Amino acid sequence: MNELEPYISAFTHLKRGVTKYGLAPHKPILLLTLIELIDKELAPDNRFEVNVDLVGLFQENWRWLVNTAHQPDFTQPFYYLQSDKAKGQPFWKLHPYSGFQINAHIKSVQTLSGTVAYAAFAPELYQLLMIENNRILTKDAILFMYFPEQRAAYYQHKQLADGFYHDLQALVLNDPEVRYKHVSIQTEEDIFIRSGLFKRYIPQLYQDTCAMTGMRMQSTFKYNFIDACHISFLLL
Repeated sequence: MNELEPYISAFTHLKRGVTKYGLAPHKPILLLTLIELIDKELAPDNRFEVNVDLVGLFQENWRWLVNTAHQPDFTQPFYYLQSDKAKGQPFWKLHPYSGFQINAHIKSVQTLSGTVAYAAFAPELYQLLMIENNRILTKDAILFMYFPEQRAAYYQHKQLADGFYHDLQALVLNDPEVRYKHVSIQTEEDIFIRSGLFKRYIPQLYQDTCAMTGMRMQSTFKYNFIDACHISFLLL
């Protein structure tokens, strides 16, 4: 038997909440996002941190695939995916920081990022997903099962590298390509993504130099001594 088959079976038979809009699409979106992070080499050593890449790609995938009135809450599947199993065992686990416990769904993404050090797949599953062809098969199985009508458009958008997360990065970088686009930032997760991108890219744009004092600080150990912040001036 193909070692991947039990996991594909689990991924296509997820426990999903029943709502007035239909079965919740959150877990399939999260799984697609996790596999995409592996594609992009953004989950080294089986560590999926609650960061702007994870939340940003989740929000982008949601916008391309979900056409119901469900709310795009990343924190729900991140916690509840732990209840799904393959071969009789959970394949997803959260690892809190020392001194913290996670006994319930944490609804705030900011609080979640300060509580969870990382989440991880079962080691066997992660090793299987390190193989590109396995990732292709798994993503396609998820799309066929949950989003068959949006599948072709989803692949097209991914090939073009456009969408919410791409546009938000361009917005932070003041890229002219988003000048005439409307990038809506409404939820706590949207703010979390934008703030994280701002802190990531602005020091790079200013070459680790303080815009107020002109002082430049760099570290041979790749620590970032310059922080990005918004500065407002009050004119009297």
